[in-house]
Amino acid sequence: MKVKVGIMSFAHLHADSYAHCLLENPSAEFVGIADHDPERARAKAQQYGVQAFESYESLLASDVQAVIICSENARHAQLAQMAAAAGKHILCEKPLMTMLEDGKAMLAAAQGAGVHLFTAFPCRFSPAFQEMKETVASGAIGEVLALRGTNRGVNPGGWFNDPALAGGGAMMDHTVHVADLMRLLTGQEIVEVYAETGNNMYHAGYEDTAMLTLTLQSGVFATLDSSWSRPKRTFPTWGDVTLAVIGTRGIVEMDMFAQYLVHYDERGGRIRQVFWGDNIDYLMIDEFLRVVAGGERQVLATGEDGYKAAAVAIAGYESVRRGEPVAVVY
Repeated sequence: MKVKVGIMSFAHLHADSYAHCLLENPSAEFVGIADHDPERARAKAQQYGVQAFESYESLLASDVQAVIICSENARHAQLAQMAAAAGKHILCEKPLMTMLEDGKAMLAAAQGAGVHLFTAFPCRFSPAFQEMKETVASGAIGEVLALRGTNRGVNPGGWFNDPALAGGGAMMDHTVHVADLMRLLTGQEIVEVYAETGNNMYHAGYEDTAMLTLTLQSGVFATLDSSWSRPKRTFPTWGDVTLAVIGTRGIVEMDMFAQYLVHYDERGGRIRQVFWGDNIDYLMIDEFLRVVAGGERQVLATGEDGYKAAAVAIAGYESVRRGEPVAVVY
């Protein structure tokens, strides 16, 4: 039996990818879309051949079993609590929340309603990362001493540049993915953050560059570049996700999106990198469907995982305000 899924908002850029994944998956029935922008809901529903619901309430009153939340970051908490109250399982776009109290309310709502709350961290499903994780766990590089990560991308524009809706700029947008990978890889929490940010790319009222130094429970340290430092018009792809782990007996490095073709685009006047590797969004959506249908979670990030990764970014902003390292508050 197919799992009936609806999408709550298409504000986030990833919503289109998730919609395609639902339509391509034989285990899914993509029921429809609701959005606080009714025109966007109608346009996207027509594009994908599904129902446009007149409100979030009407979508949640339908027979959908699960929802994917792709709103602006600041709306996640409200929509997740609505979905939980309606008894729907939830996959929420990252960052899970922009304030700790919102994240706690989301977790409590899901637990109280007895529904699953997951965070959209598709990078967990990357075969390159999975192999790196196995290599580190095997002891092949010895004891982990340090980590170095990047998530450098193009500025997505729109509401992402409005801190009231996004919860920040590049640091909020791009820290959480790699923070989650570091937690998963080491089995340790990040306990301290020192961050520096700037607006040297676009000179606007949000940070477009961010460098973080993270300390894990064991004293292992990590660095993370989570900047929107890729020029929009000329860079050949949206950005990157890389991770290096330095151990006492060796080093292992991962470039998650290194599988690409080079497209010399005469019409667009650009040279582009076209990724051809595994569709990690599809792998994530597929596991979400299996768990909703009664299967066991294997790789999916829980709501708690999303909460802890977002708490690292939130601590980063506190570090910038103070100009010193700060403890991560969970």
